[in-house]
Amino acid sequence: MVNHSMQSSSRKSRRWLLSLLVLLVIAGLCWKFWPAGSTHKEGGEKAQAGHTGRSGMMRPGFGGAGGPIPVRVAPAVTGDFPLYYKALGTVTALNTINVRSRVGGELVKIYFEEGQMVKAGDLLAEIDPRPYQNALLQAEGTLLQNQAQLKNAQVDVERYRGLYKEDSIAKQTLDTAEALVGQYLGTVKTNQAAVNDAKLNLEFTKIRAPIAGRVGLRQLDVGNLVAANDTTFLAVITQTQPISVAFTLPENSLETVLARYRSGAKLPAEAWDRGDTKLQATGVLQSLDNQIDVTTGTLKFKARYENRDQSLFPNQFVNVHLLADTLKGVVLAPSAAIQFGTNGTFVYALDGDKKVTIRQLKIGASDGENTVITEGLAAGDRVVLEGTDRLKEGSEVEVVNDSKDVPTTPTEHLQGKSAATAPDATVTDKAKKGA
Repeated sequence: MVNHSMQSSSRKSRRWLLSLLVLLVIAGLCWKFWPAGSTHKEGGEKAQAGHTGRSGMMRPGFGGAGGPIPVRVAPAVTGDFPLYYKALGTVTALNTINVRSRVGGELVKIYFEEGQMVKAGDLLAEIDPRPYQNALLQAEGTLLQNQAQLKNAQVDVERYRGLYKEDSIAKQTLDTAEALVGQYLGTVKTNQAAVNDAKLNLEFTKIRAPIAGRVGLRQLDVGNLVAANDTTFLAVITQTQPISVAFTLPENSLETVLARYRSGAKLPAEAWDRGDTKLQATGVLQSLDNQIDVTTGTLKFKARYENRDQSLFPNQFVNVHLLADTLKGVVLAPSAAIQFGTNGTFVYALDGDKKVTIRQLKIGASDGENTVITEGLAAGDRVVLEGTDRLKEGSEVEVVNDSKDVPTTPTEHLQGKSAATAPDATVTDKAKKGA
């Protein structure tokens, strides 16, 4: 009896669980399908409202199915395009001198300040001159002594010559006297050289600047004993006016630069700061190396700068913008309008006022803002700047903010801005081939 009751209760529990499971499945299906239909309905109403103009979020006729696509356009223009090559450069002093003493002794005076600009010949320091003054006096005394002996020997020769003419002495006596004169002449010359050497050493006690430039930090102090040509130098002088910048260009970018350089043209080279935001100096290309580095495939160049304002320091890193050439009367289009697809480079150009057509292009150099068009566009053609993501061949468009005024060309852009903010034009391989 008890077992029968337990079996009955178990069957009721299973029925109850099965019913609950069915209800949950039905509720889930309703939840899944009922909101979808509502959302679809609301989306349709919003789309219709946007198309008919009832919603304030969209303009009437824009964004609806089959309506014109809003675009911004700009015209292609004809102008001059400055062709720049960009490279990282290192500022290099034309001359760097380690100032050392040429004589030994105690350093008694220093006449320069660290970081001071000096001229060639300026007095920098002084070694104790007293030992060299004494050496000069000694050399001069020896010279005077031998000069007196020379004079006495010359008088004897003149006397012996007279006696020899009178046949009063033998020829050998005269020859010996003349030989003694020659000996004293050699001794006097040796003594004169010793005097000159002593004077030179005395002059070397005054250490002077061999070149004009900026003096670095002092390495020796007053009271130090200095040896001649010591490994420890007094200071370093670097010539900063003028100064040069060394940089490299890849071998596939050399054709235009070398052709212009060999023709005698002075190629301007701008030195910008490390962040490439501020123009620091303007110079000219001065020289180039005689071989390409096989490990990097680059050729070394040097540009020279007057550096009158001392804006460039030796070993400073700068960005060099080398003006290799100026392309005259080329077609320029905004870089923002140029598209890249599987069939190559193209733009969407206006065909009339309401439709666009695809124009395949061949492009040249670019400065990021404008691009040289070698084939595919003519001056005055209007190209789409914004709104290209929904366009295709023959798409109907509505032009907004149409700028029919001719935009600034790269040359005008550079002249209209300060040198510190003017954009640079870095030429890539592909762009150069197109140019």
